[in-house]
Amino acid sequence: MINAVGAPQSMLVIGATSDIARATVTQLASAGRLQRVVLAGRSGAALDAEVERVRRLGVPLVTSHHFEARDRAGHEQVVADAFDAGEIDVVLICFGVLPDEDRVRAEPLAAAEVVDINFTAVVTTLLASAKHQRAQGHGVIVVLSSAAAVRGRASNAVYGSTKAGVDALASGLGDALQSTGVSVVVVRPGFVRTRMTAGLRPAPLAVTPQDVAEAIAANLTLGSRTIWVPTSMGWVMGALAVTPRALFRRLPI
Repeated sequence: MINAVGAPQSMLVIGATSDIARATVTQLASAGRLQRVVLAGRSGAALDAEVERVRRLGVPLVTSHHFEARDRAGHEQVVADAFDAGEIDVVLICFGVLPDEDRVRAEPLAAAEVVDINFTAVVTTLLASAKHQRAQGHGVIVVLSSAAAVRGRASNAVYGSTKAGVDALASGLGDALQSTGVSVVVVRPGFVRTRMTAGLRPAPLAVTPQDVAEAIAANLTLGSRTIWVPTSMGWVMGALAVTPRALFRRLPI
């Protein structure tokens, strides 16, 4: 169970080798209560190294499962295997790709693959996680959305559409799970300095994976909600959401 200060005993991380996932595991392990962590990601040296790193954080039981976002038929089994070994207090869904927008516009099948990874795979893992946490009667599911979910932009129309879908599902599911003991925390960061965004010019209000991890940890006990990282990004995107389209399309964003 998650205690009053938001320290869980167990967690499942889907997308375990991402920078935000790694920072979040470190943040939650620092409370000294984590007893079991299940790391789901692509099998290989990076996942093996993450298992060893989490063990060095002092977590007694760390296991890994192969997770391939494109293998939608296998997603539910990955989640089921994690819950079969014991209760899971926190599920962190933290994977995705940032496509080359020009390429995916020119190649519809490439765009479809982005949708499969960024949206469809989140649908399957989120719903499977919700089913198992509801059966155990408690838990928190943390879903990485994006500020890009709020309004489609010319510069990232395909990526933003996948995040809009994720955001809508996660927010609606959180509302549906009220009074079940399960909550869904939707995280909307702006530009995050990670390996995925390496080489890109940081946008205003850029944050680090540690900033996102701290925001997640601070909201685990507050019920289903949407959190912005940084908080000021919510005000910015709120204003952009109601900007007339003729003006919005002229903005350099």
